[in-house]
Amino acid sequence: MNWERVIDRNRDALMRILETLFVMAGFAGGEIAATLPRHLHNHILRILRPAESAVRRLVILAARELVVVVKPRRPTTTTPSTTTTNTTGKTDAAIPALPLIDPRKRFDVRPRRRRARSFPRICVIGVFEPRPIPEIRIPSPDDEIDAASLGRRLLSLKRALDDLDSQAKRLARWKAKRDLGLNRSKYFSPMRPGYPPGRRKRAFHEVDDVLRECHALALDLERLDTS
Repeated sequence: MNWERVIDRNRDALMRILETLFVMAGFAGGEIAATLPRHLHNHILRILRPAESAVRRLVILAARELVVVVKPRRPTTTTPSTTTTNTTGKTDAAIPALPLIDPRKRFDVRPRRRRARSFPRICVIGVFEPRPIPEIRIPSPDDEIDAASLGRRLLSLKRALDDLDSQAKRLARWKAKRDLGLNRSKYFSPMRPGYPPGRRKRAFHEVDDVLRECHALALDLERLDTS
């Protein structure tokens, strides 16, 4: 299989999708918007989650033949720590690196407690009046909500797509440390078992097809590595 061609084709598709998300979010010049309407924020998230999963699998494909040498762990020494304050406003350090490990499913999350929307109004004629109906604030799709976290995720995804080679080296170092027992990760594979994050049964966007292809290729590559 021509891996480079497959990676380039899916990377170009993800770059087009990401550019569309930037336009939808109104980002310009690397600036992160403070707020976005709730409906737009949620729509971007529906596309961003599978895009992040697809990029993680592209990184797996890009790191298929990389071999890195990890230095042994040095003994810890107590040295005075120095704190460096960055006075610049917009830097790459403020953008977190794309997590290369899939977020795992949580099975300890309790179901959200349902609250009654009705309100009893009991009164006794001539004794007391019925209690006033409380004002219940129902979230509106046009409500402005914080978009700083969403903006950072978009920027980190763009940085990963711009330099897949660096992300592949990150993953290769993680695997080397995993094999030597030097990292703190308790997972053997960067992909979580089962379906990838953001996967949907019915595709509603181009990103769903990209994720499906990247996930299938990453699974095939993982089977070859373990066989």
